[in-house]
This record gives sequence, C-alpha cells and structure tokens, in this order.
Amino acid sequence: MKVVSSDIVISAVKPDQYPETELPEFALAGRSNVGKSSFINKMLNRKGLARISSKPGKTQTLNFYLINEILHFVDVPGYGYAKVSKTERAAWGKMIETYFTSREQLRAAVLIVDLRHPPTTDDVMMYDFLKHYEIPCVIIATKADKIPKGKWQKHLKVTRETLDLDKNDHLVMFSSETGEGKDQAWKILQSFM
Repeated sequence: MKVVSSDIVISAVKPDQYPETELPEFALAGRSNVGKSSFINKMLNRKGLARISSKPGKTQTLNFYLINEILHFVDVPGYGYAKVSKTERAAWGKMIETYFTSREQLRAAVLIVDLRHPPTTDDVMMYDFLKHYEIPCVIIATKADKIPKGKWQKHLKVTRETLDLDKNDHLVMFSSETGEGKDQAWKILQSFM
C-alpha cells in the first residue's frame, strides 16, 4: 500500500474517546522497547510520527493513527515493563483488554516481537490472550537487520515454536532499518480490510 497521508488523531484511555468511525483498525502490541514506534514510522514512511524512546513505558494511552483516510493503526502501551506501579500496570491492562474485547472495528492484532530472541513469557501470554478472544494475529519479528541472513530461518522457527503459532497466523520478518518485510506486512493487513 502506498501511504500518502498519516496522522495521529487521538490518544485515548477509554471507549468514549475512541474515534467514531467504521474504519478498520489494527492494534499494535508488543513488549516495551520492542520497536513498535519504529515499525509504525517505517510502515507509514514518516520519521518521528510515532515517538521513539529509549526509555521503556513511554506509550501510556491507545494512540490512533489515521492512514490514507481508510484505516487506523492503534498503538497500545507496551507490556512487560517493571518500572511502573502495579496500579498503573493494572490500569493499562484493563484499558488494553477493554479495547481488544469490545472494539468492533478491530480487524487484527499485530504482535511485535524481537527476532533476535525467543518470544518472552509476556509475548506468549499476549498471543494466548488474542487466540482466546479469537482475534486474528499477525506476528512481526523486528530487528531482522541485526541477524545474519543465514540465521533468519532458524530464528523464525524459534519464534513460531515458542508462540506455538496457528497455521492461520502470519509471521513476517521485519526491519525498520532496511524495510525488509514492509510490503509483505501491508499485503497481509490489506487482506483483513
């Protein structure tokens, strides 16, 4: 897909703040500092639209990005970051669960994992949560540029096996540096629209 326009439209914490449209939505989930903002920026051909931070836990709201006036990316807070209070973590969890379980416009979740390492326990829990609620899932394994090409398949196999992926789930190797996987990711997302 050729992105000609993209903008953040709202940062929401509860359903009455969500955009009132029928546009398809794709929720981007992943642990803190896994590269969600870099993924968004690369997919939208925009540097700095999604703010990148070396400090985990930066995203604390549901950030809705309007793309080409035809769909939304919804960036959700990263999980697995220990330096926020239990109360804050519980509030994020509730906010995310409410969105995932009640939003009719949600077409699929994009679960972002780091290709360099096996998915974490939190990644597995998130994947299982999405499966439990029968939310279609696209797995984006980022940072492919940090691994030698000859080891890509081995790392993909570890990701596939650790998450125990369904045959219907898509696994895309991605690099926000080189653009590896970008066209494939768009093709898959468009199939859900």
